[in-house]
Amino acid sequence: MRYRLIIIVIILSVGLFIEAGAQPSDELGYSREISVGITKATNSGLIGGFIMKYIIHHRNDAFHYIGVELVNIKHPKEERYYSFTGNTYIYGKSNYLYGIRGQFGRDWIVFRKAPQQGVQVNLITAIGPTIGVIAPYYIEYMSNDGMVVRQQYNAEVHQNRENILGTGGLFQGLGQSDVAFGLNWKGSLAFEFGSKKKKVFGLELGFMVEAFTKPIPIIPTAENYTVFPNAFATLYYGTRR
Repeated sequence: MRYRLIIIVIILSVGLFIEAGAQPSDELGYSREISVGITKATNSGLIGGFIMKYIIHHRNDAFHYIGVELVNIKHPKEERYYSFTGNTYIYGKSNYLYGIRGQFGRDWIVFRKAPQQGVQVNLITAIGPTIGVIAPYYIEYMSNDGMVVRQQYNAEVHQNRENILGTGGLFQGLGQSDVAFGLNWKGSLAFEFGSKKKKVFGLELGFMVEAFTKPIPIIPTAENYTVFPNAFATLYYGTRR
């Protein structure tokens, strides 16, 4: 029932602002825009991931929105520790979760900036599929015989936290990854700065809900979730034509 309600809310949100604006694209001075950016979310690290978006003029002040995101999704119970070697690790974590998101929706200009100055405000809503890549989280561990090994964290094996020396390689074990499929939706406001018509630089602030078809075992000893809500901020830069 909860998932049905989420899907209904998403569908209604996508259709809420289908009609928009009153100005033709020739007054805007562009009909297409492509931009890239970095994003930070409440359920990500310092840099959450990377995005690319492409918008195509639809009518008036409305655009078709196409986006692709590659992000790292964290469990809310993740906590970073220091080992006696000075390296860091996340105790209890057994898997990374990387999200590859496709997004399709609308981008509306709700406030135009004055020529060569000011801030333009756009409203964005999009929905699309997510491929979740569940990759093993490796640690360096000193076994009882004094050997240092790199293994995927296992709560039953690596019970002595003092023996954890740090994390393994960033992409170690990627070949043993599992895959989960899901759905994502976002709603946001984009604030465009700058004075050049053919260049775009801005900040997007919004909220996202992402749901997978099965629980993701990021920290097996904690509650594992199928739904991951987050607030996010994205800095982006691009060109128009």
